Amino acid sequence: MFNFKRSKSLSQEEAYTNLQADKNIQLIDVRTVEEYRDAHIKGSINIPLDTIPSQFERKISDKKAIIYVICYSGARAEDATSFITKLGYENAYNIGGVATWRYGLVR
Repeated sequence: MFNFKRSKSLSQEEAYTNLQADKNIQLIDVRTVEEYRDAHIKGSINIPLDTIPSQFERKISDKKAIIYVICYSGARAEDATSFITKLGYENAYNIGGVATWRYGLVR
C-alpha cells in the first residue's frame, strides 16, 4: 500500500521478552477490525493499516515511543512500520504476524 524502504524488524522471541519487561512498549495490530476481534495479542491496540495515515499520530503522539507492529503474516506490518518511520517515529519495529506468534492470543 505505502511502498517504502525496508523497515526495522525484531524477532518475535525478542519482542515477547521485551513486551514482558517493558509495559510502555506500544504494540500495534494493523489488521482489520474483524481480524483483530477474532484473535489478537493481549494489550495490543488495533489501528488498521488503511487508517494509519489519518489515525496513527492521534493515537500515539510520542515520536520516541517504542512501537511494535504486527499483522497476520508481516507484510502489512512492514508497510505500516515504514510509514510510521516516515512520520518521524524513531523506534518502530515490524515483529511479523500473529500467524507465527507462539505466545498466546486473546480470542
